[in-house]
Amino acid sequence: MDNDLPLSHEDVAEIAAILEKSGYRELDLSTRRFHLRIAKSDVAGESLTQEWQWAGAAGEVAVQPTSAAVDPNAICSPLPGTFYHAPQPGAPAFAAPGDTVGPETVIGIVETMKLMNPVHAGRSGTIAEIVVPDGTLVAKGQPLFRLA
Repeated sequence: MDNDLPLSHEDVAEIAAILEKSGYRELDLSTRRFHLRIAKSDVAGESLTQEWQWAGAAGEVAVQPTSAAVDPNAICSPLPGTFYHAPQPGAPAFAAPGDTVGPETVIGIVETMKLMNPVHAGRSGTIAEIVVPDGTLVAKGQPLFRLA
């Protein structure tokens, strides 16, 4: 399978704009290569949410591992995209090994479809390891950090 997105950012933006203007609440689009779900958000300040999943070899949607299945100490990506350690190039990282974090602590950003999505630690602990380098393309459920 190639790593190119099956749709461009412009394609997804156009689909989202059509959905936003329609009377429908969500759109599920499945092909042999991917599954795309776009839904009107229930969260104040957000208009749409989106979720990508790549299809497996048999054409079924691949199931991404949960943090508990991979490593109980892992903090995993909540969605696919590009993971960033800092809010902008040259800025200090959100979290580093040795930092104490709480459930609401922002530890990074995942950029998906040109949207910057904060990644929260989800639980309390001390960062033991950064698993992925800055600017890495990650899958939903992929470990980003490990807690001590």
